[in-house]
Amino acid sequence: MGKSEKTKKSSAKATKAAKGKAKKNSKDAKELEIIAKELAKQEGKAAAKVAEEAAKSPTPAAFVGALRVGPGFALADVDPASTPAFAGDKAAGAMLLAPLAEQVSDLQERLYADSKAGGKRSILLVVQGMDTSGKGGIMRHVVGAADPQGIELTSFKAPTAEERAHPFLWRIRNALPGYGKIGVFDRSQYEDVLIVRVHNLVPRQQWSRRYAQINAFEKSVAASGTTIVKVMLHISKEEQKARLAERLANPEKYWKFNPGDIDERQSWDAYMEAYQTALEKCSTDEAPWYVVPADKKWYARLAVMNLLLAALQDIDPQWPAAGFDVAEQQARLAES
Repeated sequence: MGKSEKTKKSSAKATKAAKGKAKKNSKDAKELEIIAKELAKQEGKAAAKVAEEAAKSPTPAAFVGALRVGPGFALADVDPASTPAFAGDKAAGAMLLAPLAEQVSDLQERLYADSKAGGKRSILLVVQGMDTSGKGGIMRHVVGAADPQGIELTSFKAPTAEERAHPFLWRIRNALPGYGKIGVFDRSQYEDVLIVRVHNLVPRQQWSRRYAQINAFEKSVAASGTTIVKVMLHISKEEQKARLAERLANPEKYWKFNPGDIDERQSWDAYMEAYQTALEKCSTDEAPWYVVPADKKWYARLAVMNLLLAALQDIDPQWPAAGFDVAEQQARLAES
């Protein structure tokens, strides 16, 4: 066979192979297109389902009603894995958080602006909970959604020597938010009837008087124009154990772990008893307590965001009127 004929046969074979490959690629492309359309269809259904669940979301007032501590309240009856006032799932909850944050941010700015015109209102958000209950997540995802200039965050640790030289409410009073601000307490005056009680840091006669002192203090704070929202993040002992194990299994989370957290687990029942007493004695009309199930982090964030929004809506801050002739200033600006 001549070289020319061999070349022709080789070329024909290559052409045939190319056509076969092209045909196969075309078939694969069609199959991929079908798969892509089916996936898009499924994603569309999933998105529609999420939107439908989100549309069923209750108002902030519903969270207030479902989570508020009232007469006859028993902490032991609250399921830490439940989602009171919300029937949606994690995806639906996540979908709602951003628009709620926008509302909080808008109302916070109005509150701040109103204070510049003489307004004397503020909010105090108190966040309590056992270790790993999600306080940090509330600070990042709820409080962090607001404008930093309108937030005053205080994390209370063990009292300093100076603080111990004063009555226990002294450092709390010094940290109250100014007009137009949202004050946030990461732990609070309640440490003085929780850890102090559990570990007998002061005589029973002393800490037992503090409930009435706290109530009187909070009543005066509310009378001065501060709306108080007190939240207990209620985590189960099992979920706390899982979160601590997660920290120990991840080098990037070692910094979050404190060996003392395991020691505190030994006093779990005593803490629950101390919380029960604080909740029933100090949930008042002026400063109500809200117990937020916290085994599901996404729900806890959604719930606290709604509680904060409810407080802002109740205040209903308005943009202050201009203290000048708007038309006159517009004319001056046009001529400048």
